[in-house]
Amino acid sequence: MTSDKFKGVRLSVEPGTLRVASNNAEQEEAMDELDIDYGGDTIEIGFNVTYLIDVLTNMSQDMVKIDLQDGNSSALVTIPENESFKYVVMPMRI
Repeated sequence: MTSDKFKGVRLSVEPGTLRVASNNAEQEEAMDELDIDYGGDTIEIGFNVTYLIDVLTNMSQDMVKIDLQDGNSSALVTIPENESFKYVVMPMRI
């Protein structure tokens, strides 16, 4: 759903749910929800979808851990079984 001009994706992390949303230049929107293991405060954060796809395609596991502090700080992506795999993704304003 993203375009070459706008590659942003919004993540909304809530207890038990990750909501992923994206818009394109034609004002079309796509959204998906995933069940997650999370019990903290709601965090809304934006990322360049290309960077997220890069990290996920270079992993061999089905489960990842994403550490977020707030909606303005970087995210640390790790594999629970292999803490030596670390990938930092910087947020973007959406």
